[in-house]
Amino acid sequence: MSISKTFLVAALCIICFSAQTNAQGIKMPQASSTQTLSQDFGLGKITLTYSRPDVRERVIFGGLVPYDAVWRTGANNATVIVFTDEVKIEGNTIPAGEYGLFTIPGKNEWTVIISKGSKQWGAYAYKEADDLLRIKVKPLTLKDKVETFTIQLANVYPTSATLQLMWEKTSVSVNLTTDIDTRVMASIDEAMKGEKKPYFQAAQYYFNNGKDINKALQWMNAAEEGSPKAPHVKYWKARVQLKAGDKKGAAITAAAGLALAQEVKNEEYVRLNSAILAEAKK
Repeated sequence: MSISKTFLVAALCIICFSAQTNAQGIKMPQASSTQTLSQDFGLGKITLTYSRPDVRERVIFGGLVPYDAVWRTGANNATVIVFTDEVKIEGNTIPAGEYGLFTIPGKNEWTVIISKGSKQWGAYAYKEADDLLRIKVKPLTLKDKVETFTIQLANVYPTSATLQLMWEKTSVSVNLTTDIDTRVMASIDEAMKGEKKPYFQAAQYYFNNGKDINKALQWMNAAEEGSPKAPHVKYWKARVQLKAGDKKGAAITAAAGLALAQEVKNEEYVRLNSAILAEAKK
């Protein structure tokens, strides 16, 4: 029998076996499980879908995953990352949209690729012409082995996060940032023109982002007038007062917040107001 006929027979056998398996209703787990993770980031969201192969005593990088070749960054379908808002990857602007996350592993350097070609099996249909971004990163050697390929978003703050890839004893990270301040400040200004003013939230934003502390205190006073028996408002007002340098005022406010929290048996704000009170008395 010729090689071509042998191949055809083998392929037909596989098809028949698959059909019989499906007909019998056999359910089997994927060799590489699929994970979808979703993370709020800035004013938007990051969603990432990928398949997670295991090491299984194999040599991974430089073995199962060749060096210097485009990798789907997982198994099965190419890894897909979706940004609902504009972000920056290592300072490079990425518009909102759906992208393929490919990599080129190397011994001493990896290339991380954001591609407009997101819907494909593996990296077989990958085209460099679809690249939106290519960046070079240095891999790190992990102390402990990661058996199952893992992608995660770590060190997540309102405007920054780290995208981490980990497998076997290799880790690769890229930095993500997003600019939200201009839009948040504009939305605060607009909301303050309305009938229901977001004093508490606006004061928190000013406090957390180094804005005008006197305006933050003014708004927190207004929030306190609207909710005079809320221990969480007292706690935040005391924090603002401390930052503004008014330790005496912060101690009075925190003591009032502590009493209110004890009255309603809110242990969290008993603890938080107690901590501010102690700090204000130093």
